[in-house]
Amino acid sequence: MAAEGSSSIDALSQFKLSTALGPIGASVNFTQSNLMMVIAGLLTLALLWVGMRPRAMVPGRLQAAAEMAYETILSMCTETIGPEGRKFFPFVFTLFFFILFGNLMGVFPYAFTFTSHIAVTLALSLLVFVLVTVVALKEHGLHFFSYFVPAGVPKVLTPLMVLIEVISYLSRIISLSVRLFANMMAGHVMLEVFGAFIVMLGAAGLIGWIPAGLSLAVNTALIGFELLVATLQAYVFAVLTCIYLHDAVHLH
Repeated sequence: MAAEGSSSIDALSQFKLSTALGPIGASVNFTQSNLMMVIAGLLTLALLWVGMRPRAMVPGRLQAAAEMAYETILSMCTETIGPEGRKFFPFVFTLFFFILFGNLMGVFPYAFTFTSHIAVTLALSLLVFVLVTVVALKEHGLHFFSYFVPAGVPKVLTPLMVLIEVISYLSRIISLSVRLFANMMAGHVMLEVFGAFIVMLGAAGLIGWIPAGLSLAVNTALIGFELLVATLQAYVFAVLTCIYLHDAVHLH
């Protein structure tokens, strides 16, 4: 926001952490980011528990949404990973909706986008990386390390190719975390900047009303774009997780 008593814009202040739940939160360093994570987790549980509770032959809107979400993620798992994808469905489903709700809630006023912090997205990507590696070792044992030796490579180039494959495998941690973090942070910075323009130009009187109106129109369009990006980034994270699990199960 524009700093009080100044025309400058501090678009990064929205990402600062502060304690939530008063003295209780302060005693355990419970921040607004942690609070939004808890809410995202509860919403993920509520989507299925509340949505599927009626179990009607003709589903209502909430039940239809829950069934569609279930079928979409299940199809993603089975089509990308294979028949083995069913056992990874609960993990991918939870991961997708946890990220999705975290992204979407941040668009609302006074909410906090916890996926705009690299520490959160890095933790999620590390979780995926560790799971994929454990699955690969469990399925293939030491044969898993043949993944880093591409077939048909001349022996003289093998050390170089192994190094490249190892770096590529480890870079998944960075690519997953930075992609989500950068997209969410950039979107909210733009919303903050154009929102501050509306206030600053509107305060300039009649002359500033027209550019302020244009800024408002741009900000409205950005909110719609941000909702799209929030959904797309959750989907991309889930799809890449399925692709990595496919490589772990089938070792190619």
